[in-house]
Amino acid sequence: MTPTSHIPVRDLSLKHLRQSCINCSLRELCLPIGLSADEMRELDHLITQAKPIKRGEALYRAGEPFRSLFAIRLGFFKASVISEDGREQVTGFHMTGELMGMDAVSSDLHTCDAIALEDSEVCELPFTDMEELSRRIPILQHHLYKMMSREIVRDHGVMLLLGNMKAEERIAAFLLNLSQRFAIRGYSASSFHLRMTREEIGSYLGLKLETVSRSLSKFQENGLIKVQNRLIEILNPEALKQLINNCQQ
Repeated sequence: MTPTSHIPVRDLSLKHLRQSCINCSLRELCLPIGLSADEMRELDHLITQAKPIKRGEALYRAGEPFRSLFAIRLGFFKASVISEDGREQVTGFHMTGELMGMDAVSSDLHTCDAIALEDSEVCELPFTDMEELSRRIPILQHHLYKMMSREIVRDHGVMLLLGNMKAEERIAAFLLNLSQRFAIRGYSASSFHLRMTREEIGSYLGLKLETVSRSLSKFQENGLIKVQNRLIEILNPEALKQLINNCQQ
């Protein structure tokens, strides 16, 4: 969504809202089929749009009270927890168009830190207000559940996929997963920058930093990818997929 506070309410037509939300991370929530102009205005007024989060800043911290879900409008985040011995364990990476904060729905407390890996923007969805509005607008309720379910299924799918894999297979799956997610958002599937460090990738995949670097170098030597600092070019996606397929056989 783009901010609309400077636009008079009488000009907030359905056509304008559809144009302003078309590339927004909340488009599936804001544009369900059958939502009226008045309902769109009501939703638009509820959501805090384009809230900036600087690189390195926390969107929320573990232990903080849960008040809102957050849809990433622009940018990239990591979710992590701190172990008893003070080590960071990365539990996920989230990009434009994805929903954050669901870890706290059941306990009313966030269970992880959400840290921006680059200058980012989020749209804040006050959860109690969203629940109340969705009870009055069944279509909205369905879309809210759909968004939450999609994120849960994606996280479970990635972890199940990584469970039985060796180091190189995990790296291949990770790169292909990023490629697919970038492509869905209209970005290049074959060339993208890694917003996270190799150490953070290793933490997420259960690998040492040296193992991540060695696997990427081997992929490059074999012509599967090209690596230039954090820029990754996937040259042979079929070969990466074959690594994963061999694991699943």
